Parts: sequence; C-alpha cells; structure tokens
Amino acid sequence: MNAAAPPPQPASIAELRLYVLQRFASLLEGQMRTQALSNAISQMVAGVQSDVMLNLRQTLAALEPIDMPEASRGPLLAGLEQALQRCRNLEAALPLLVQARQRRGADNRSDLLSILLRFDDTAQKLSGTLVQKDLLERQSAVLEQIILSHENVTQWKLFVQNILCSFQRIFPFQFFFIAFSEGHGLSLNLYYVGNPSAENKQLARERLTRQMLHELRLPSDSAVDIEEFEIEPMEPQKPIDDVEMITVAVPEIHNLNLAGLLGVAYASAHHPEPQEIAIIRSILAVMVMVVGSSKALGRTLSELEYYSTHDPLTGLHNRRYFGEMLDYEVGRSTRHRHEFSLLMLDLDDFKDVNDTWGHPCGDQVLRRIAECLLLETRKGDLTARLGGDEFILMLTETGAAGAQVAAEKLRERLKGISYTAPDGKGFHVTTSVGVVTFPHDADTVSDLMAGVDMGLYRAKAQGKDGVGTMQAVGAQVRHNRLTRDLVEKLRLALKEDRVRPFFQPIYSGSGELYAYETLARLHEPDGQTISAGAFIETIEKYGMGRELDRAVVGHALHALKQRMLAGKAPVKLFINLSVQELQGRGVVGYAEQLCAELQIPPSTLVFELLERDAIGDMTHTRSFLTTLREKGFLFALDDFGSGYNSFHYLRELSFDFVKIDGAFVSNILNSRIDHSLVRNLTHLCQDIGIQVVAEFVESEPLWQALRAMGMDYAQGYHLGVPTPHMP
Repeated sequence: MNAAAPPPQPASIAELRLYVLQRFASLLEGQMRTQALSNAISQMVAGVQSDVMLNLRQTLAALEPIDMPEASRGPLLAGLEQALQRCRNLEAALPLLVQARQRRGADNRSDLLSILLRFDDTAQKLSGTLVQKDLLERQSAVLEQIILSHENVTQWKLFVQNILCSFQRIFPFQFFFIAFSEGHGLSLNLYYVGNPSAENKQLARERLTRQMLHELRLPSDSAVDIEEFEIEPMEPQKPIDDVEMITVAVPEIHNLNLAGLLGVAYASAHHPEPQEIAIIRSILAVMVMVVGSSKALGRTLSELEYYSTHDPLTGLHNRRYFGEMLDYEVGRSTRHRHEFSLLMLDLDDFKDVNDTWGHPCGDQVLRRIAECLLLETRKGDLTARLGGDEFILMLTETGAAGAQVAAEKLRERLKGISYTAPDGKGFHVTTSVGVVTFPHDADTVSDLMAGVDMGLYRAKAQGKDGVGTMQAVGAQVRHNRLTRDLVEKLRLALKEDRVRPFFQPIYSGSGELYAYETLARLHEPDGQTISAGAFIETIEKYGMGRELDRAVVGHALHALKQRMLAGKAPVKLFINLSVQELQGRGVVGYAEQLCAELQIPPSTLVFELLERDAIGDMTHTRSFLTTLREKGFLFALDDFGSGYNSFHYLRELSFDFVKIDGAFVSNILNSRIDHSLVRNLTHLCQDIGIQVVAEFVESEPLWQALRAMGMDYAQGYHLGVPTPHMP
C-alpha cells in the first residue's frame, strides 16, 4: 500500500492558522471519542464484575448445605473466597481508575485548548506584523520617489505627477486633489486616473470638490480655479459613487511657508483597511510638505534666477547680465560687421541727495531714472544698472553719431525730471554720460568698458552734465593700459627678486670716498636694466613701496657687510625710502633687525626722503625722525630747494644731511642766481649743523666750483656712475 502524500505547505499565515486549528480540532475529537470508549469499557467491566460477584456469592450459598469431605470442601471454599475477594478489590479500584482517566483526559483537553488559544493569538499577531511590514514596504516604495532635486523643484507640477503615478500603482486611487490659496480664490489641481468620462469629471469637479472644501473647513462658495492632470490607469475604473475620500490639511504651524498650500485629498474606490488608511494619511502628510516645499522652493529659485540677472531696486538688468550680453553682442556684431554703442550714465552729485534727504529719497530717484531710460530706449536696446548711481545702455546697430544724439537726448530728458523731497520741495538731478562705439573706438569687451568709463570721466572733468567720448581720452586709455602692464611686471619682478640696488659713490669736498647711495634697478629677463625713474611713481601709486624698500635695504646691507669683511674703509650708505614709510610700514624696523644680525652700526645708514614727501605731513615726519634717531639712524632730505618754503622746513625739522636739488647744482656755471643760491644754501645749512650734498655733478669744472664754495659732499656721473657692486 502506497504511503499517503504529505499535505501541501501553507502559503500564508492565515492558511497555516487554519491548518493548525483543524489539526487541533481533530486531536480533541479523537480524545473525546477515546474518553467515551473508555467510559463504555469501564461500564462494561463494572457490569461483568458485578455479575461475577453475584454468581460467586450464590455458589458459596449453595455449597453451605451440601455435605462433602472436609478435604474437598476447604480448598473449594478457599478458592471461591479468593476469587470473590479479587472481585471486591476490582470493584474498589475500578472507580479510582475511571476517575484518574477522566482527570487525565480533562488535563489533556485543557492543555490542548491552551496551546490552541496561544497559537491562535501568536498567529494573529504575526499576521498583523506581516501586514504592517507589507504596508511599510509599500509606503517606502512611494517615499523613495520623493527626491527634492533642482529639476524637480523647478518643475514641481511634473514632479508631483510622477510621484502620484508611483502612489497610484501601490495605493490605487481614482482622483487626487491639491488645494492652494491664490489671492482671493482657491486653486485646485485635480488629478484623474486614466481618462474618465465627461460625466465622472463633472461629478469630481462638483461633488468631490465640495467634499474637500468641507473637510478642509473652507467656505463652500469659494471661487475655485481647477487645473486638471491625467495619470495612466493601472486597472479598470469604478463608478464615482463608490469613491471614498481621505483628506489631509496643512498643519497650523507659524511661519510655515508652503506657498499657499491648504491640503491634499486622496479619493479611492478600494475602501482601504484601517491600517492602510493610516499609512495613506502618513504619505499624504509627506505629500503636503513635499508639494508645498517644492512650490515654495520653485518660486524662490525663480526669484533667485530673476535677481541673478536683475537689479532688485530698479528692475533693470544687472552688471553680470550686461557683461554676458556685451560679450555676445561683440561676437554678433563682429560676424555681421555691425556697429553698436555703449552709453554709461552717472548721476552728478547724487551723494548729496542721499546725505540731504536720505536713501529712500535716493532710491526713488534711481527708480524714476530707470523708468525713464526704459521709456526712451528702443525695444532691441539693453539697459542695466551697474551699481550705485551708474547706469549703462547698449544701443544695437548704432554708430557714433547716433550714440551722441541719443546721449544728449537722454541727458536733457533726465535733467528735466522733477523730484519731490521729503520736505515737499522739488529738486532736479543732472547726468554725465560717456560714449564709446564698436568697433571704431574699441573692439573688445575690456576696451569698450574702459573706453566708456574714460568718456564718462572726461564728462565729469569738464564740469558735469555733459557727454564725453573715448576719442578725447584715447591717449589716456592707452597710458592706463601701459601702466597696468607695468604694475604686473613690477609685482612679478619683486616676487622673483629681480629688483636690486646699484651703488653710486658720494665723495667729500676733499675728494675722499664718503658714502654710497643705493639706487633701485629692475632686471628684465632679457638682461636689460631699467632705472628707478621709469617705475618709481607706479610703485608708489599702487602701494608697492614697502616691498621695494625691503628688497633694496636687504641687498644693500648684505653688500655693505661684504665690503666690511673685505677690510675696506668704512663708508655710509644712503638709502631712498618711499613716502609710505612715513606711515610706519616697518622697513626701518627691518633695517634695524638686519643691522643687528650683520653687526652693522645703525649710524652707517642714512635714510633719504624727497622734500615733497617729507613735508606732506609734518606730524608724521617729526615722528619718523624721532624713530630714526632712537634707533641710531641718520636722515637726509633729498631735492632740497624744490619746495616753496624750504627754509621753514629747516627750522621745523632737524636733518643730518640736505641734498640740494640737482636743477640748481647743474647750472651754477651758467647762472649767477643758481650759483648764489647753492653757495648760500650750503653755508646756511652748515651754519645750523646740517651737512650738504650736491647732486648732478656731471663735469670737472662743476666739481671744482662746488669744492671752491665749500660743499661738504657731492655725487654725479662725473664722480662715479651707479654700479651693481660696491667697490
């Protein structure tokens, strides 16, 4: 006989629970039948035992009158008594056995029932857990689609539609609503699954919309603007009468910016279970935040994109956008050989408006100016605010003559605008305009911007309220460009340590070597040497004097130390300083440190400043001289006599040396006046304890003439040219 096939494995917790309940019921039924059979057997045994006892008693009673030998009667009666006693014992034990069997059966049934109840409870909990896990997995599948990227935020409607497609596949619905507060009305995004009939759409618009308004606690007569979307269906649609709606409103949280979102609603004909409803509500709550945040972020990004190219005060395009368009227009006009012009406008004395009536009044002026510029320019032109009170216009396909006319027209138009001050009084503002034309004046973005700026500068310099062109300042633009090139060349030279000192000897009146003056020289990569006169003004203008002074001081002191180590006669070292050192840039401190390290007496160094620099700020000059003397250094006033009140400085300031301006010295052989001035200046300084140095000694007769008048020291190309080494 073939063995019975094993039962199939349960496919779910519910099937397992049913299978176990059936098996337990079968066991209980079998036990009950066994108990009934046991009771029947017990009853049968009791009956048979009772009959046997009765028969034994009757047999004993029947033997009493019968006469038989004692040897036979004794064993017979003893056997019958023994059998009867066993029956009595059985009669006494049988009820106990039945009772014990009944108690055991009751205990087994109780145990089985307890196990059955506990299994059923565990199965139900496990079933609930598995259901909850399934719901959570379905919830996660929806939430995984919610990713707030830049693209999703900027296209939030499509983003929401894609989320709802995933939502509908996992938690099927027929309709989905999103309500916004827009102005004085209500904006409703209605999402259909598939393409419902016109009747169902109308029912959704009317009945379901009213239901949503009621659940969101909004007035039933609210003006509703409905925008409809369709989602691809996953299954046949059901009648709208079977739809059940779940609505989630926006939480009332202060300062929660959700772009006017009021709530969302989910309408389904599937009648979800309570657990499903809880999950759907949690997803809807997330949808509220996602939709509101996406719309708010989208609006913010749109505003950021707008203000990245527009000026927030005037609404005009900003400098960044104008730069991009100017670059594009240069390329376009180059390809098509077109002209275009730039007009840069700057309000004259606009700071006075802000200082007199405040910035709100100034802002009002700027907005009026912007409005006027937009009205007065053509559709294809570009108007932008560069910043402050500067505006710029790009006039496409406009030559120099047309730009000049437009600039004059705008200037007159802006001057005619009347503004009202906070005190009720009227005032006007004039404008200066710079003009540049492509490609006549410039053909690159940088040149165009530099040219129009220079044109504006010229208009300001000519008295304001005028128009300036690049033609009048072309040479200045070229000079500025060359200057900027030189600045970068100097920065690189200082960085690469290519600015070094040259040394020019200074001799005493007796003809002995007394000192050297350090003169900065720029070494070009090609070996060319450039003197300081070609770049010193640029150095000072662009704030590189400190780096120059440190470079010259460092190299000069090391050269002086090498001369001392060679055992040569001691000399003084004259070092030129930039005017920036008067502001305490630290070069003197650097020199003091080097002197200490190299063991050079500070009195060996004589720092020079030009007369025009030293007298520019008497307070700082006095402080500077005090610092020099405290550190042990000496001071020389260079180009003495070039100022308008040189004798006043001799009285107010105490110098160690005065170097007479070479313009006087070089002409003493030809001019009696210059000869007298140099001689008298020399004697005057000597009388008050100041030593004198004559510059520009270019010939032997000049040198002899200076010695004859008692000059203390002299220097010039006749006595020695500057060299890179200190002899």
